[in-house]
Amino acid sequence: MRPARVFIGSFTSAGGRGVTAAEVDPVTGALTVLGSTDAVADPSFLALAPGGTFLYAVSETEDGAAAAFDVSGAGTPLPAGEPVPVGGASPTHLALADGHLVTANYGSGSVTVLPVGTDGALEAATGVLHHRGNGPDQDRQAGPHAHQVLPDPTGRWVLSVDLGTDSVRVCALAAPTGTLRVHTETALRPGTGPRHLAFHPGGGHAYVVCELEPIVTVCRWDAESGVLVPLGEAPVVAPGTEGTTYPSEAVVSHDGRFLWVAGRGHDSVAVLALGAGGEEAEFVTAVGCGGHWPRDLTLDPSGRRLYAANERSGDVTWFDIDQETGIPRRAGSIEAPAASCVVFG
Repeated sequence: MRPARVFIGSFTSAGGRGVTAAEVDPVTGALTVLGSTDAVADPSFLALAPGGTFLYAVSETEDGAAAAFDVSGAGTPLPAGEPVPVGGASPTHLALADGHLVTANYGSGSVTVLPVGTDGALEAATGVLHHRGNGPDQDRQAGPHAHQVLPDPTGRWVLSVDLGTDSVRVCALAAPTGTLRVHTETALRPGTGPRHLAFHPGGGHAYVVCELEPIVTVCRWDAESGVLVPLGEAPVVAPGTEGTTYPSEAVVSHDGRFLWVAGRGHDSVAVLALGAGGEEAEFVTAVGCGGHWPRDLTLDPSGRRLYAANERSGDVTWFDIDQETGIPRRAGSIEAPAASCVVFG
């Protein structure tokens, strides 16, 4: 059996190595770099196809593209064809859904659908869904900014989180034509700037991490009707905490007991306790992220370790999780210039 691996995305424009492959020590969780490629500019976010043979990356540039890599070998990821334009600016996130790759294009406030060929390569975009709207923060919300796309646990819907419009769109993907249509749109509190969303393992709730205010919005998710309903908010910083933090990513424990949120500025990982049904979230504590500006947070398949991609300090730091309290404890790190994403393979 091939040893477990991770893939690290980074900003080549800030000195990053592009896409890096690393082996994971099964006992300690430590990472050992196997190789990297800078064949694609600014591969800031990654998604692994089922089976682990192909890896996909956005190219977070003004022109905007997505790229495929063959990772069936043990070392450096190999480009699988040329990057494919997404018809949108600055794609920040991507996800696989029903034989297609979907990208969230932050700069243009749009979502793009690209078919994935039987050989794993990407084909030309078949649809671009443009968001409309704005928010009260004129510096950050003058227009739409799609920041994340992901399928719901049933695979029936694709959700798009938009920082600029303070909303989450629930979309239906028409696989035969490769197009998206908006089914419902959920408005969140104006000015909060929703960035990313994570589902509870029970499938009935979701947690939206907001960037412009350090909170998580707890929502009920109805997969049958495709409706997301806000229930309440929970802070991701302790009361009275001074300074500004910009939350980036939310991760839910496999057993649904804990939610972790990375915060840039305070450079923290917040621990929130979730209620038995997932309807409530309560701030417990926060620990240091091990570096500066944690852009991404990832839970390993065992559920025992967290990995933080610390963009500005240029490292990936891992933590052992206390299984009773959910509190992470720093266990090690590796150098990873301009790190932006960690994906397990």
